[in-house]
Amino acid sequence: MLVVDNLIKRFGGFTAVNNVSFKVDQGEIVGLIGPNGSGKSTIFNMLSGTFAPSQGSIRFEGHELSGLAPHTIINRGIGRTFQIPRPFRRLSIFDNVELAGYYGQNRHSRAKASDAAKRALGLVGLPTDRHASVDGLGAAGLKKLELAKALATGPKLLLADESLGGLDEKEMDQAANMLRKIRDELGITIIWVEHIMGVLMRVVDRVMVLDHGEKISEGLPGVVASDPRVIEVYLGTDAQATQAAAAERRR
Repeated sequence: MLVVDNLIKRFGGFTAVNNVSFKVDQGEIVGLIGPNGSGKSTIFNMLSGTFAPSQGSIRFEGHELSGLAPHTIINRGIGRTFQIPRPFRRLSIFDNVELAGYYGQNRHSRAKASDAAKRALGLVGLPTDRHASVDGLGAAGLKKLELAKALATGPKLLLADESLGGLDEKEMDQAANMLRKIRDELGITIIWVEHIMGVLMRVVDRVMVLDHGEKISEGLPGVVASDPRVIEVYLGTDAQATQAAAAERRR
């Protein structure tokens, strides 16, 4: 479905992503992890059209995406969430999601965008009442709203950017189960950037690890969790949590 070859992104003299290649097959949930500044968000920004690659190729369903505008990429079937939800505060929950649906696959039909919003809100467990306010949403609710907006665009590939940030343990499990449900019930392929590795490792099919803009490991969760290069990057508690989660997933 997605083929990324030799992707490079430079900002002046700084190379944020250096010669990264990977593939994502239809129906996979792929985890993308790494320390802060490792290049995860920069890759998402290139996949979604916010940044143009300095070099390299991004092919989605056989078509080159490099250099395309974000709205064009959304219309090709790639949706994304953002680490920090920023809804339109003057719009209701429903209107925020309907607007996203109209911007995505349903841009020629308000009725279809409305239907997409109802489906997305129902899936994530938010009210479909057109007058429900965004102001009443806590951290978990805002994450759900962000996910509903992305789903309303009609993605074939979802880029989930730190969906667990700011959530408590129960909310993390619910959010992780929601991503798995989206894949299993809707057939949407997912690339998931996350820092909470213990939860991520229980859900994903494969993991890719970045460090200083370069890919240092890729494979099944158990294999990656045992990779000495990954352990070196995630010294101490994070490495132990990663290995424990991968072991639990194998059981």
